[in-house]
Amino acid sequence: MLELTEMIRELRRELIEATADGSGQPVRFELGPVEIEATVAVSREAGGSGKVRFWVVEAGADGKYGQAATQRITLTLHPKTISADGTTQTALIGGNRVPGER
Repeated sequence: MLELTEMIRELRRELIEATADGSGQPVRFELGPVEIEATVAVSREAGGSGKVRFWVVEAGADGKYGQAATQRITLTLHPKTISADGTTQTALIGGNRVPGER
C-alpha cells in the first residue's frame, strides 16, 4: 500500500516536472484545481503516540481490506508557485502530450 502523503508528494513532483517542461514554451496553461479521489484504509499505530495513517488502496483491491475501515475521499488542491520574494502565483504548466494522457 501507498501512504496518502506519498501519493500527494509524487503528484507534486509530477506537477513540478510539468511546470519545468513548459518553461520557455510558446503555449502554457494555468494549472487549476487538482481533484484527487482515492479509497483509503485507516490504521492507528499502537503505542504512546497513537498516530493515525491513511493508506491508498489499489483500484479493485477493496476485498483485500475487508477487515480494515476503508473510506473514499476526495481532495481538491489549489497549486501555487512561490517566488523568491515570497509572493504566490497560479502555477503554469506546458509540455508535450504523453501517450494515454487524458
